[in-house]
Amino acid sequence: MSAKTGGPVYKGVGRIPDRALLLFSVLIYAFLYAPILVLMFFSFNSSRSTQSWTGFSTEWYAALLRDETIHQAFFNSMKVGVTATLIATVIGTFTALALTRHDFRGKLAADTTIYAATVMPEIVVGVSLLAFFVATLIPLGIELGIVTIVIAHVAFTVSFVTIVVRARLAGMDESLEEAAQDLGANPTTTFLRVTLPLIFPGVMAGALLAFTLSFDDFVITFFVSGVGSSTLPLKIYSMIKFGVTPVINALSTVVLVATIALIFGGSRLLVRRENS
Repeated sequence: MSAKTGGPVYKGVGRIPDRALLLFSVLIYAFLYAPILVLMFFSFNSSRSTQSWTGFSTEWYAALLRDETIHQAFFNSMKVGVTATLIATVIGTFTALALTRHDFRGKLAADTTIYAATVMPEIVVGVSLLAFFVATLIPLGIELGIVTIVIAHVAFTVSFVTIVVRARLAGMDESLEEAAQDLGANPTTTFLRVTLPLIFPGVMAGALLAFTLSFDDFVITFFVSGVGSSTLPLKIYSMIKFGVTPVINALSTVVLVATIALIFGGSRLLVRRENS
């Protein structure tokens, strides 16, 4: 204990110089982001080489704009991402409400299942969903394609939406809902006029997370996709089979910038709504 303040003294941590901590932090960030910066750098290389710099050029971005197969893959990713996000957000929000506001038989099992789904290996999820679709949907005439990809993405993103919205509900004052009902509001009105506006930042955060996971997913999509339903990650994988080219670097850069812009824009929207 410190004789002056009475607080604990952390001898080990106190001996580490600030410069050493700063250097260590810089090395960690360099390890994480240097490969991404190299990828972005070589997307502007005038040569097809991804190992030596020969000059600045934007021709690979022009080639990216002319590639119809990439456009179709991007459209498939957007269609799957938006559809899966809308469905997963609705299901996840009401699941979070049920787990937070009500007690029912099997609640512990449902709660455990929600958290287990977030840590389950994607390859296990992909194989199990493929087996499920082969046994149930294909006999009904529904082939592997966009529909199965959407169902699969909803299945693994619902848990993330539920956890995010549930965390928001945990910090919400339930007396506000009770006050609305005391004033004559029915459960539907209470949810639409009181509960939903208060948890909306959590719902938006869950939706952004679900869309990002869906748009970037490769492993699960690889198992449940069919002919003509390749998403952008699958398209990039098929292009890499023939070697990494600056077109792939340009495509990856565009996806990275779009993802950062989406996350940044969503964060600003949530902060603005919190402060309003």
